[in-house]
Amino acid sequence: MTDTTAPALELISFCIGEQEFCIDVKTVREIRGWTPATPIPHAPAYLRGVINLRGAIMPVIDLRNRLGLGVTIPETRHVIVVVECQDRLAGILVDAVSETFTVPRDSLQPAPDVGVDELRYIQAIISMENRLITYLRMDDVFPAVVHEAA
Repeated sequence: MTDTTAPALELISFCIGEQEFCIDVKTVREIRGWTPATPIPHAPAYLRGVINLRGAIMPVIDLRNRLGLGVTIPETRHVIVVVECQDRLAGILVDAVSETFTVPRDSLQPAPDVGVDELRYIQAIISMENRLITYLRMDDVFPAVVHEAA
């Protein structure tokens, strides 16, 4: 859950194509270079597979695919952001990590209501320095299927 009493949020942003997204920096455990994942049979298309993270098997999600933006063809420039969500570790494959920044809570704007269920991934939109950054709701990005795979 998000702490609504704090005056500001510290976020980390990353890119997928030309779009910029962010998540709460407190959920990030580490950022690592792309490591090929071992596929899991019958897994959803957005689940790249699993990797060994210091002895723990961790699922890796292609965030581009999960958000309906296409499929990532991983290269050495891609990174895996290891996040802790719902008491589990998982990796999200992104193009690049951009920056960490702090924003006041009152600068968060709700996602537009367009009647599409896929917008459940969006916690808010942040307008900052002539750019729009989508603040993701990680609890919805990681479905129960990923936890079973781990």
